[in-house]
Amino acid sequence: MENMVELKNVTKRFKDFSVKNINLQVKQGFVTGFIGANGAGKSTTIKMMMNLLKPDDGEVKIFGLDYTTHEKAIKERIGFVYDGNVFFEGLNLKDIKRIVAPAYKHWNDTLFYQYIEQFELPLNKAIKTFSKGMQMKASLAIALSHHAELIIMDEPTAGLDPIFRRELLELLQELMIDGQRTIFFSTHITTDLDRIADYIAFIQSGEVVFNQSIHDVAENYALVRGGMDLLDRDTEKAFVHIHRAPTGFEALTDDIKEVKDIFGNSVVIERASLEDIMYYLKGRKSYA
Repeated sequence: MENMVELKNVTKRFKDFSVKNINLQVKQGFVTGFIGANGAGKSTTIKMMMNLLKPDDGEVKIFGLDYTTHEKAIKERIGFVYDGNVFFEGLNLKDIKRIVAPAYKHWNDTLFYQYIEQFELPLNKAIKTFSKGMQMKASLAIALSHHAELIIMDEPTAGLDPIFRRELLELLQELMIDGQRTIFFSTHITTDLDRIADYIAFIQSGEVVFNQSIHDVAENYALVRGGMDLLDRDTEKAFVHIHRAPTGFEALTDDIKEVKDIFGNSVVIERASLEDIMYYLKGRKSYA
């Protein structure tokens, strides 16, 4: 099975927002980063992956199975790591383990205590006393203790300090070494994904703009700088979005070869970061 998750033409309508015709694949054995501004539709998409929301149209398949007939089997194999506390606040980790463990066929007590020790989490303190980072580590320990094949993380680094964020990213890299796990990681902090992602899916205003390998993103997108005299109606077509300034222009292209053919050495071409791509594609709608 190449794809752990497949969304085909998935639409979910709300009163003032919709995700529209989402086509998204999450490849087995890789880290897929899911990027987009707050409110772009990341959490809605994840809720449909988790069967917490039903799509109005389209099809959601996890491990090649649908939720209608295989919900329990799917959820056995998923670990969900959320950016906040998903447990009863008054409970401690021992209580939570006692409640959660029987729900999973492949629960491993030894592994659970190993991760609790590795993450330096107290077993007997109420979850409500945990910092945001500790709560997230607790979710991750539980996901790993039942051998989750697919780990879905919704903004896991939001609100974490930089040191803790780096520790988490290093841990995720370690988890991927054996090739047995797949991670789907939604975030608006794109620098996190520069470190660990193999694939990037970008959602904007409820629509997936692209879903590409990080290598292809680097190959296709670039920032271009040059003098305003180089711009006219024809040359502007090489760019996704242009920012004009008295000193010259800076623009995003998704076709580096075309830019080189048109402008030669008269422009400077630099690698576009994920943040650059998000920023310029967001501005695209206002550019005519």
